[in-house]
Amino acid sequence: MQRSYSPSVRRRRLAAELRKAREAAGLTGAQAARNLEWPHSKLTKIEGAQQGVKTADLTAAMDLYAITDQDTREAMLRLARESKERGWWWKYRDIFGERALPDWEAEASGIRCWQAQLVPGLLQTPDYIEAVFRAGDAHDDSVVTRHVKGRIERQQILHGVRPPRFSAILDEGAIRRQIGGRNVLLEQLEHLCNMATRHNIDLRVLPFDSGEHQASNGSFTILDFPNPADIPVAFTETVTSSLVVEEPAELASYNDVWANVQGAALTAARSVESIRQVMRDLT
Repeated sequence: MQRSYSPSVRRRRLAAELRKAREAAGLTGAQAARNLEWPHSKLTKIEGAQQGVKTADLTAAMDLYAITDQDTREAMLRLARESKERGWWWKYRDIFGERALPDWEAEASGIRCWQAQLVPGLLQTPDYIEAVFRAGDAHDDSVVTRHVKGRIERQQILHGVRPPRFSAILDEGAIRRQIGGRNVLLEQLEHLCNMATRHNIDLRVLPFDSGEHQASNGSFTILDFPNPADIPVAFTETVTSSLVVEEPAELASYNDVWANVQGAALTAARSVESIRQVMRDLT
């Protein structure tokens, strides 16, 4: 699978470049909006990466900010085009949501995931995925099938050209909970052991006897990007929505929690042995 780019990351990068160019031109947001004859709210949303920008509007902004270098102008126009593209996950927006995690994963160089209850989605087997979404008969068969297909397609990012570094820490409960029953769990645990041998995957288990830790409030994912201009994001999910965290102070808190859990987790080798022990307990 060829790595693609993330429209969300490209929109955010363009927003940062436009904001920097406006400031370099010595203009406040209100002054720039007035000169461009835009509502101030429009400029605020564009600079906040909350909406895309039309080619004509971008050209007008570059003219106002005295961006004359042709390479720079073409690069910004390219970012604007790419920010409007739709990735493979768009056809699954009914299950991934509008601010889809696969969108951000598409351009990530590193993905760090803490899971308290389930095996991370990127490492789940088809039968395990199906069992997760059949729980409580909450979904029709067609919806379950779409969840399985969407998640399997999402997993291809770990197998493609230049895959991201994927670091996952699982609570011991996630490897002991019999999602789908004994046989489904055994297959899932064997898959985890196999995936742990890959060069781009670091898999750890946080044992019950490690005691209290800072991540007891829920699961989360932190994504890092190769371009220094693209700040990391944290991603969390609730029953009804997904939250993308971009504020530096909040990101620092997520990084602190990750460091705490990582320090309490087993080493990679001991984690695989822990998973093997659960498998022996099941047989």
